[in-house]
Amino acid sequence: MDRTQLQAFVSIVEQGSISAAAGHLHLTQSAVSKRLQTLESQLGDGLLDRIGRGVQLTDAGQRLLPIARRILADMELARQAVQHSPGQVRGALNLATSHHLGLYRLPDVLSRFSRQYPAVDLNLEFMDSEEGCAAVESGRLELAVVTLPRTPSSRLITHRIWDDPLALCAAPDHPLQQQPAIDVEQLARHPAILPDRRTFTHRLIAEALAAVGAEPEVRMSTNYLETIKMLVSIGLGWSALPRTMLDERVVALPLDLGIHRQLGSVVHRGRTLSAPARAFLALLTQGGSQER
Repeated sequence: MDRTQLQAFVSIVEQGSISAAAGHLHLTQSAVSKRLQTLESQLGDGLLDRIGRGVQLTDAGQRLLPIARRILADMELARQAVQHSPGQVRGALNLATSHHLGLYRLPDVLSRFSRQYPAVDLNLEFMDSEEGCAAVESGRLELAVVTLPRTPSSRLITHRIWDDPLALCAAPDHPLQQQPAIDVEQLARHPAILPDRRTFTHRLIAEALAAVGAEPEVRMSTNYLETIKMLVSIGLGWSALPRTMLDERVVALPLDLGIHRQLGSVVHRGRTLSAPARAFLALLTQGGSQER
């Protein structure tokens, strides 16, 4: 059993198929298949069932997956420790973040990090905040910068970096904008465009609305705040968006429910962070943060 075999197995699971894993690893499908077959032969048990174009973990595969991820993470730490030179941070940093944070919060940090640590291979994975937390908790990724959950898993350490107030908003010509003040009953008469109900952000908005007795009619849902902004700007409904996104096309409504998201970093409580991860967190938290 060696690293390349475990890497092939984990990649097939995460990418969903042998062909997708081959593309991710920059190998041929036959090479990836051979590595998996060799691993299964050495272990004496099948790890994956091939179903159509996809794969399904066997019982043995489910038991091996978390162990394989830990082994690969430890091997990466060992490689970085050997290659590390005094005063130099090098190696790989696999970072999860949401599209919104990647667009609005991280560009300056990423720019400074790449200039300050040119020997680090920075790999960004864009995903929903819930998926980012799950990837860190499972050990697949070392670090996530996401919308923080209200009650994080006991296996995670979160650091608040930014407070992100949300504003109820609509297009300038929306009927709700034609009055100097509105109440929740008036708000509920008009359709809303909100994040998917499975997201941390939707839960925050829904809780704030429920607290004042509002039950909105949700016309559309999407996980992408930029898409919600576009739909709101053309008059398809009202929403609650970060105040940093408001402009002449999407304007705050005259009703403030005091909705705030917390944005920040997520790491595993039991994981020793690599030098690149520690360096990134140091840049990220300049100016203060709060551990939860």
